Amino acid sequence: MQFFSGKNKNTNKELIEQIILKNYNQYYRLAYSYVHTEADACDIVQNGAYKAIKNSHSLKNQEFAATWVYRIMLNECFQAVRRTKVLSYEAIQEEDGVEAGIYEDTYVDIDLQRAMEMLSLRDRTIVMLKYFEDKTLEEIADILEENVSTVKSRLYRSMKKLREMLSEDKSDSLDLKREGR
Repeated sequence: MQFFSGKNKNTNKELIEQIILKNYNQYYRLAYSYVHTEADACDIVQNGAYKAIKNSHSLKNQEFAATWVYRIMLNECFQAVRRTKVLSYEAIQEEDGVEAGIYEDTYVDIDLQRAMEMLSLRDRTIVMLKYFEDKTLEEIADILEENVSTVKSRLYRSMKKLREMLSEDKSDSLDLKREGR
């Protein structure tokens, strides 16, 4: 019996490794959407991968392995957001897109980013999983361990809040232009 459980540990470990390798870019995008720096996103994914492989023996049902790993990655993102940040001068420059005198011309929807950051962590996660990671409501419910109807209503309310915030931003900027600022 001991031999069988040891073999199961190895198959879980191999399965988890395959899932991580297959979905690495997806996990990186998820992490980056929370922390907005490449280095921090890489750290999150590496820590999540380490924890998933280390704890692969606790996976009870291999059918849910992908959801299990995704949940670990989300928890790592949440922990990174909660940590207090002490930024060095170089980190601030990198965050602002200035790196050793090199300017990168990229388009970022700052209004959307700010509006997303105003949502609660839970609501932001649902919106990001649905629209940035193309997850179904059922998959999101599995990942967040919530009912599908709860996820659906939170998504609806979050989208309504985002629309309101973004429409307020646009009307505010139009008012400033009219006033000559």
